[in-house]
Amino acid sequence: MRLSRYFLPVLKESPKEAEIVSHKLMLRAGMIKQQAAGSYSWLPLGFKVLNKIVKIIEEEQNRSGAVQLLMPTLQSADLWRESGRYDAYGKEMLRIQDRHERDLLYGPTNEEMITDIFRTFVRSYKDLPLNLYHIQWKFRDEVRPRFGTMRSREFLMKDAYSFDLDEAGAKRAFHRMFVAYLRTFYRMGLVGIPMRADTGPIGGDMSYEFHVLADTGESAVFLDSDLLDKPIPAVDTDFNGDLSPIFNDWTSLFAATDEMTDEATFRASVSGNKQMAARGIEVGHIFYFGTKYSEPMGAKVTGPDGKDVIVHMGSYGIGPTRLVPAVIEASHDDNGIIWPVSVAPFEAVLINLKAGDAGTDAACEALYAELNAAGLDTLYDDRDQPAGAKFATADLIGIPYQLILGPRGLKDGQAEIKHRKTGERETLPLGSAVARLKGLIEPQRRDKV
Repeated sequence: MRLSRYFLPVLKESPKEAEIVSHKLMLRAGMIKQQAAGSYSWLPLGFKVLNKIVKIIEEEQNRSGAVQLLMPTLQSADLWRESGRYDAYGKEMLRIQDRHERDLLYGPTNEEMITDIFRTFVRSYKDLPLNLYHIQWKFRDEVRPRFGTMRSREFLMKDAYSFDLDEAGAKRAFHRMFVAYLRTFYRMGLVGIPMRADTGPIGGDMSYEFHVLADTGESAVFLDSDLLDKPIPAVDTDFNGDLSPIFNDWTSLFAATDEMTDEATFRASVSGNKQMAARGIEVGHIFYFGTKYSEPMGAKVTGPDGKDVIVHMGSYGIGPTRLVPAVIEASHDDNGIIWPVSVAPFEAVLINLKAGDAGTDAACEALYAELNAAGLDTLYDDRDQPAGAKFATADLIGIPYQLILGPRGLKDGQAEIKHRKTGERETLPLGSAVARLKGLIEPQRRDKV
């Protein structure tokens, strides 16, 4: 993509309404625009990052055996009355009526609708286990939306729902999704730390939140520092086998928010040299809630003995629009964002230090074609701007590698590569620049674990 033809409305100063680093940088980098309280347009750069995050989520959900569908954003209030949640959910739910005065709601979650789909089509235990997921825009009328897309009223959510014949099967589904979440966050360059959590209005008796550590996190968290260095589990394509040992291994190490434990329990539970108190951002939540929805809504199958059995369920959420600022909170410096390669809007930026100079333009065009042919996702800064402005933009938007070419280097047949994360610069022959970049980028794509 040529920057001269791209839409990238960067700002020099941080808007006054931005309170945390990610909100400031997403506005400054031209990733989002606020339309109303808690409502944002995703501009091209931000939308590109969001799509890369969604792609990783989809790949790991599919790998775990979940099947994708799509449900509507507007839901019938009658379904929620069946489950008993319509009146219990509170003012966060946006309730509306259509022209026929039928009660509708803008879905904050989808347990009722997915249960209705299940009970309509699934009749036999032979069709189990089943896990259905979708990625859809949702709305919760937050009392005080804040921190940009970290806590917005309208947000994108991946929610999956498992159906099993009994508790044992449901817990196997829970363990599969637990492992899928560890892998998902790792592939985004994050350490997703599982913490036992309250079930809230979703319900159920087994619940884990996944938190990313960041200084501006909303939650105070306590954890065993060994969690930060645990290897991510490698599993076969279909997540076959018993995954409970992985679940037990991870959850045996202490990790909790201040809502679930106190500091005294944490001193008592973790040896002194491994105690870590920090701030965390919740980026995912998984629940096992048994028959909370399936029983009142009549979601049952015929069991092996020919008798009807109420199915056991779980739900599993990840917030892509929350993950974008979470990555930024975990990876930035004074100059801007530092994207991990796997979710960066572009993997490399080619910087023409003297646009309009015939020799430099020709060399950059050749490099740009070579970068594209090598399969590298590249932004070409071909604007007629001072070099300082180009460097500032590249640092602000956080592209992992900058390939820099100007008349002086071209005279000696050399180019320069800057590593955004470390600031390291390396000078190398022009003819080997693309191969060097490819060698740096490909191992960091994390397209598998």
